[in-house]
Amino acid sequence: MAERDYYQTLGVDRTASNDEIRKAYRKLARKYHPDINPGNKEAENKFKELSVAYDVLSDSDKRKLYDEFGEAGLAAGFDAEKARSYQRWQNQSAGAGGGYEYNVDDLGDIFGDLGGMFGGGRRTRSGPARGEDIEAAMDIDFLDAVRGFQTSLTLQRRVECETCHGAGTKPGSTPTTCPECGGSGGKPVVQGPLQFRVSCPRCQGSGQLPGDPCTTCGGTGRILRAETIRVNIPPGAEAGKRIRLRGKGEAGVRGGPAGDLYILPRIRPHPILTRSGRDLSMDLPITVGEAVRGASIEVPTPVGIVKVKIPAGAQSGQRLRIRGKGVPAHGREPVGDLYLHLMVRVPKDEIAQDVIEKIDRAYSEDVRKDLRL
Repeated sequence: MAERDYYQTLGVDRTASNDEIRKAYRKLARKYHPDINPGNKEAENKFKELSVAYDVLSDSDKRKLYDEFGEAGLAAGFDAEKARSYQRWQNQSAGAGGGYEYNVDDLGDIFGDLGGMFGGGRRTRSGPARGEDIEAAMDIDFLDAVRGFQTSLTLQRRVECETCHGAGTKPGSTPTTCPECGGSGGKPVVQGPLQFRVSCPRCQGSGQLPGDPCTTCGGTGRILRAETIRVNIPPGAEAGKRIRLRGKGEAGVRGGPAGDLYILPRIRPHPILTRSGRDLSMDLPITVGEAVRGASIEVPTPVGIVKVKIPAGAQSGQRLRIRGKGVPAHGREPVGDLYLHLMVRVPKDEIAQDVIEKIDRAYSEDVRKDLRL
C-alpha cells in the first residue's frame, strides 16, 4: 500500500497555513462524522483518516517530521538526527565512487545506528523484535479520575500487515544473498590509517535479503492505521503518573510481541474539590446558627450524599474528617478520606445587624488577644 498523503486527504496544498488546514478538516469532518452517517462503515473509515491527517498536520512538530521523512517520521521512537546521519552516510558512500569517507563527528551516530562492530563484529536483525511503546496524553475530568471510568481512544499506530502477517515479504518469496556485502553481513570502512568494519546497511548484518518486499507494507511488516482502543482508567488516576496498557503499543516485527501503550493523564481542576494523594478536601459553607448550635447537614461526595454532623461551637477553618469518602481503593492503594474545611458565612442584610450586635456582646474576651508576631 502506497504511503498516504495527508495533504491530499484533507484536500489542501503542502504550503497550506494552519488556518486553511483547520477549515478543511472541519468541513470534511462534518460531512463524514459517524453521527451524521450512522451505520456507514465507509464514512466512519473516512472520518478516521481525516482525524489522523489533521492530528499530524495541525501539530507543527509532527508536520515537520512528516514533510521530511513521511509516515516513518511519525513512528514512536523515531530519531530524526540518526536518520539524517544515515542519509549523509549514504550520500557520502555514493559520492565516493564505491569508497567510503566519513566525518569523524558522524562515526558515533552511524555506528550506533547501524550496530557496527569494530574488528569485524556483526549484528543481525533477522529475528523477532518487540514493537515500540506509545505515549498518549488524555484530558480527564477530576471526578472521573477519582472514580475511574472506561473510555475509547483513537490513535494512529503501526499494526501487523494483513498481507504478509508481519514478515515484510511477499508470500512465497525466498531470501537471497545480499549483493552489497556478498553475504558476509559486514563492510570495511577506512578512515585515514584506521580500518573498521560495520554491519551492512542494506541487509542489517544478516548477509541475506528477505526476498521481494510486500507491496502492502513496503517490506516493513507493519502499516500505520488509526485504531480505536477501549481504555480502562482505574480509580485514582493522577497527573504525571502513566497508566500502562500492555500490548496496545505498536506491533512487533517478524513475530515479536507488541509494545505497550502509556496513557499520560492531564487532570482538569474541580471547582470545589482538591486532592492530596488518596485524600480529598472541600470548603464547606455553614451558617452562623449551624456553627453556634451544631447541625446535621447533607454534603455531596464522589460516592453520593452523606449526612455530616457539625459540632456546636464550630469555628471557621475547623476541619472535619469523613472516613472512606475520598479516592476509592484500587489494587494495593487504600481508600482515601474526605476533609471538610468549615467556612462560617455571615449574613449581610440589615435585619441581621441587630442580631450580630447581640452576638458581639456575647464575646467575653478579645478574640485576637493571642495574635502576636
